[in-house]
Amino acid sequence: MAVSRIALWRLMSVIFGIKCVLLMITLGFLMKNSFTIQSIQQVTSPASIVEFQEVSECCHCLEKWIGYQCNCYFISKEEKSWEESRDFCASKNSSLLHFETRNEMSFMSSSQTFFWIGMHYSEEQHAWLWEDGSAPSKDLFPEYSYTKTSGCVTYSPSLYISADSCESKNKFICKQLSI
Repeated sequence: MAVSRIALWRLMSVIFGIKCVLLMITLGFLMKNSFTIQSIQQVTSPASIVEFQEVSECCHCLEKWIGYQCNCYFISKEEKSWEESRDFCASKNSSLLHFETRNEMSFMSSSQTFFWIGMHYSEEQHAWLWEDGSAPSKDLFPEYSYTKTSGCVTYSPSLYISADSCESKNKFICKQLSI
């Protein structure tokens, strides 16, 4: 009888040991996947913007750039004119931010800071255009009045967009397809 109790305890120990190993392996996979899918990065700025970096196979960004949905974004801390901002982005093989959808910048929390984006008023074409010459969709910023006929566009995550003199100094956002 004593032998069968010892054998029973050994069998139970082996079963519990196997369960522990399986639970540790499962926990390891879950931890790996949770850190691979999304990591949160705090960026020090006067506006305290919290940015989410979504990591995927198509996203490989340079240092100090934020990866999100297969694009890379550089959010400046210094202020430049619109043209200086455009030139800086071009020097980094990117362009000022060109929105594809309203949700594109959803990884930025609400902020009162305004950033230059790639939209400006073209005197030659008498229209608001992106840097690449395309016209912005009226659905993209329906609350914005496109009746203004000068300047460059600034974007604020909490206040949407506004026209400003292109010579004004603002922070800026560059966008680059990931490498």
